[in-house]
Amino acid sequence: MLWYKSWLDTRWRFLIGLAVLLVSACGILMTHEQFQRLLPMIGAMNVPDGPLTESIEEAVRIQRTYRGFVWSQWFDGNLTWMATLFAALLASGNSLAGPGRGVLFSLALPVTRRRWIGSRAAVGLAELFVLLLVPSLAIPLLSPLIGEQYALSAALAHAGCAFVVASAFFGLASLLSTMFNDVLKPLVLTCLAALGLAIGETFIPNVYGPFEVMSGESYFYDGSLPWVGLLVSVLLTAALLYAAAAHVVRRDF
Repeated sequence: MLWYKSWLDTRWRFLIGLAVLLVSACGILMTHEQFQRLLPMIGAMNVPDGPLTESIEEAVRIQRTYRGFVWSQWFDGNLTWMATLFAALLASGNSLAGPGRGVLFSLALPVTRRRWIGSRAAVGLAELFVLLLVPSLAIPLLSPLIGEQYALSAALAHAGCAFVVASAFFGLASLLSTMFNDVLKPLVLTCLAALGLAIGETFIPNVYGPFEVMSGESYFYDGSLPWVGLLVSVLLTAALLYAAAAHVVRRDF
């Protein structure tokens, strides 16, 4: 009952997200040939020496190979931001957070509030996992259609990193959803928090930030998973979901 109710609450967000991510992943494959034609022009751009020049040269170097192109455009690009957005969207909104018939119905069920929140979180995390895994697996499965090969193990590793870190943003949105009575505020605040972290990661040198962990950057460069970052993300997710459940348990409806 609880699982089904949670699915009904989020099914359209999940299905729309899955469609958007699948289209985006297929679009990456379709643009590969055209992008390779543009790389010599990008590399020949007359840009003064500096950090910008180094960034452009590094991006061009990485994307000369198909593996580098997929990682840069998908796992370090589109998937990272869409994973954050849909993690926040799946967790935002809570039928126990605001007044109305939904609250009365939920509180009348013969289950604890903690179990209710736990079921909702489990369904949401399962949906998020599918959202990130299926489009990522589509890349190695469809790559032969354009005459390329991409390792299935790499797709699984990068999708796993994206899921673990995105789960922390899911936990944050879940906690905020117990404090606000609508979907928009938790969604916006979670996205702003993600944007702040991304800006800090960009402007503070030598910082191994969450988005580098999410993209699996270390796995791309040297084949090693960012275990410390993944562990921190798991602990943070657990803490945020525990705080969300505790807040609902203490709340006087």
